[in-house]
Amino acid sequence: IGRIKAPLDDPAMAGFVAWLEIVNAIADSSPGFVWRLQTAEGDATSLRPFEDDRMLVNMSVWASLEELDSFVYNGLHRQVLQQRRQWFERFEGFYSALWWVPSGHIPSVEEAKERLECVEAHGPSPHAFTFKEHFPAPAGEISLRDA
Repeated sequence: IGRIKAPLDDPAMAGFVAWLEIVNAIADSSPGFVWRLQTAEGDATSLRPFEDDRMLVNMSVWASLEELDSFVYNGLHRQVLQQRRQWFERFEGFYSALWWVPSGHIPSVEEAKERLECVEAHGPSPHAFTFKEHFPAPAGEISLRDA
């Protein structure tokens, strides 16, 4: 999750909006990519599952933690991520959670919110964890990132 500094149609958010489609297309074609949350517009920016209207949610499923890590922290995504303070407020607490999901399962936003709340309340565990502290996958399952 992330709290945007201004509405998406504000000129201050133009850089983020300009990169969104490009970064999503790279994710979609990256090794290990399985699924990402999106509406008919091709992204999830219109979804507002939190009371705070400036909170955006992003979710994706990947075949492995290594492939997710490679996408997030390398290449163009890393370059865009390094600019996030231009568009997103500094966030207190946890802003992402990862967990293992059964093959073929598409997680819901409510499920993601519960996992994020779990990390916030109890710290990383096999139920929900972070990039910094993660747990091995149960046999036959894949990973999910909620950011």
